[in-house]
Amino acid sequence: MTPRGLAREAEALVGSPFRLHGRDPATGLDCLGLLSAAMARAGRPIELPTGYSLRITRLEAWMPDPLTCGLRPAKGRYAPGDVVLLQPSPVQFHLAIADRKLGWVHAHAGLRKVVRDTALPGGTIIHHWRLMRAV
Repeated sequence: MTPRGLAREAEALVGSPFRLHGRDPATGLDCLGLLSAAMARAGRPIELPTGYSLRITRLEAWMPDPLTCGLRPAKGRYAPGDVVLLQPSPVQFHLAIADRKLGWVHAHAGLRKVVRDTALPGGTIIHHWRLMRAV
């Protein structure tokens, strides 16, 4: 799988319903579920935690080591398929995936669905990762 492939698969999930802890596009995805579903659709399934609340004080309980998911730290300009971890508030984290036109795909709790936005969702950027090519 390539980073562009991850972007394409994330784009294909736009319109899926939102559901906290959701891992199935048919019944709903949250932002971790979006990453998990896009990776699985691209042939690189990953297992991510469930059972967390919307309010998170420890990032480690929410997001596993990115390297185990095939993500490495990235710097500089965003590229299709990049994954960004944002902190919209002191007790909330959110993931977004760069699409092929450098917009952003993310699970929007307020709109109750996976959306594509032209701008990165709000919040402080905590991490920027890029998918490592599968060997």
